[in-house]
This record gives sequence, C-alpha cells and structure tokens, in this order.
Amino acid sequence: MPGLASPPDALAQAVLIGVIESSSMLRPEEAPLAYSAAPVAVREDLQRAQARLLEHLASPGCWFSGAERLAIAEESRRADRCGPCRERKAALSPAAVAGGHDAGADLPAPLVDVIHRVRTDPGRLSRRWFDGVRAAGLDEGRYVEAIGIVALLAGADWFCRALGIPPHQLPEAKPGAPSGHRPRGLSDQGAWVPMLAPADASGPEADLYGGASFVPNVVRALSSVPGHVRTLIASSEAHYLPAGGLVDPSARRDLDRMQIELVAARVSALNECFY
Repeated sequence: MPGLASPPDALAQAVLIGVIESSSMLRPEEAPLAYSAAPVAVREDLQRAQARLLEHLASPGCWFSGAERLAIAEESRRADRCGPCRERKAALSPAAVAGGHDAGADLPAPLVDVIHRVRTDPGRLSRRWFDGVRAAGLDEGRYVEAIGIVALLAGADWFCRALGIPPHQLPEAKPGAPSGHRPRGLSDQGAWVPMLAPADASGPEADLYGGASFVPNVVRALSSVPGHVRTLIASSEAHYLPAGGLVDPSARRDLDRMQIELVAARVSALNECFY
C-alpha cells in the first residue's frame, strides 16, 4: 500500500508538486489541521481528507475501540524510532534479528510486531511470518484493522514529512465499543486474508466500492473492516485520483496522468512495493 515506507525527502517533495498547486485552497489559519508551518498552501480537499482520516482512526472500529486504535497509531509512529526495527531493516533478512521491539503501548506482542513491521519493513513480510502472528493469537479481523490503521496514518505522516512539518496530533478517542461487524460475502480470493469482491457486496456494504467496475486488491484487502475501505477511497480520491479515473488515461490533476504515474511508480519502487 502507498505510504508504508518513507520515500527520500527530495522525491517526497516531488510527489507533492501535483497536489499542493491548485486554485482551491484554504488559508493556513482556516485549515482544519495544522498547516500554518507548511511552506506552501495545501488544497482544501486534501485537508478534509486527512481530517476525516484522523477522526476515523479515533472512532471505534469492528474489533478495536477508539482508544485501542489510537494506541496502535501511536505505536506505529514509535516504530520509526525502534532499534530492533532499524537492525532488521539493515539486515540481509529480517529473520536474522531476534527479539521484540522498543514498544511503548500496552498491546499484545503479536500486534506490536505487526504494527512495527508493516510501518518499517513491509516489503519483506512473508506468509510464514503472517501464519506465525496468527498462530500467536492475532485473528484476521484484528490483523486487517491494525494493518489499515498503520497504512492510513503512514500516508498522512509522510505527507507532513514532505512538507517539513510535524505529523498531525492525533485526536481524542471517541467513546463506544467495537461493532464486531464482519461483512457477508468475504471469501478466499488468493490473498492472505478473505476479501469482499464487488459482486458480493451487499447489505451495509452494497455501496462500499461506489459502483466501481475495477477495485484494486489493495482496497479489497481491507474489506473485512468496511470503514477502512471508505476512508482509504476518500483519501485516495484526494491524494491520487477519483476511483472513476483509475482506468482513464486522460485523467489528470495539475500533473497529467503520465507524470502522476511516473512519480507513483518511482516512489513505489523505492518503497519496494509488492506490485
């Protein structure tokens, strides 16, 4: 997923060229998030998308409360300073470094391992590792919910890093218990976790994909936690392209589609994206 690893600062600045230049701007003092220290104006739709993302993370999900989700988010930021994570990233194989993590939150060890590894070294996760965290007690619903929290926050954090400003402060946790909701129609489609195909989306998830004829696997991979999918789509439409534009080679922002894909492909290569 985009944003799981940090691109070089210069390239991150290049990524922003097409998203910060627009006639639709809010003044820094009017922004819903703290962009007053940013060297450039930030589009209103980007500000709204990031504010929505943070509110989503603070809300109760399917398997974690708002407070637990924020603890996962905080732990993902702590992973950037984790000594064992840095050693694993530098090692020929992550398996060469034994031991746990420099964790701060009171979270189960398998969950901490997922948080840290997805944030710092996602390109080398393996099915054997996944089976290990599942065997250690982390069920698939909580696994997917944690993955989504880490990935969504990483995108917002790297956006701030590219602007040279601190990451946004996380909001207060919203009250309420996890819903325990598991969408009908989830099935094995060759991924590590069950996914919801567009044709099988029904009930509360009938509009999950907005009627799109093409839904990337990186979106469907989060479908056991529908709120993650809705937030990812909203964020992607602001930061990248609307869903309907994915198959349209003429779709553009301030950058044309070829320029967008050139930057995206280079960043993905540097991040060792699976695709």
